Amino acid sequence: MPASKTIKPTESELEILQVLWNKGLATVREVHEVLTSSKDIGYTTTLKLMQIMHEKKLVKRDDSMRTHVYQAAVNKELTQKHLLDKMISGLFGGSATQLVIQALGEHKASPEELEKIQSILNGLKRH
Repeated sequence: MPASKTIKPTESELEILQVLWNKGLATVREVHEVLTSSKDIGYTTTLKLMQIMHEKKLVKRDDSMRTHVYQAAVNKELTQKHLLDKMISGLFGGSATQLVIQALGEHKASPEELEKIQSILNGLKRH
């Protein structure tokens, strides 16, 4: 079974992965500080989630020092692709078009984002 098929982080685990993808390496305390800036979560909850994520092999842990240092064990792009594929299949009946229409219809894209989208579309038309 390909590794990408086993990537099943929960919403809370995704928040932690996002912090680790941004920071590279971080202690539980550092991850917790980032999380508490946007939500009410206890330190022990963050610690327990990260321990579970280590067991699930979503994160790696260096426990050679007194304070454990964590890093993401899963690739950000592969995780995004897996979750997006799952969402397209489950919510949009397999239609990437419906996903894009919903995303662009509900969220205002900046001129830069629209330019990038147009560039991708132009590239796809050439193939």
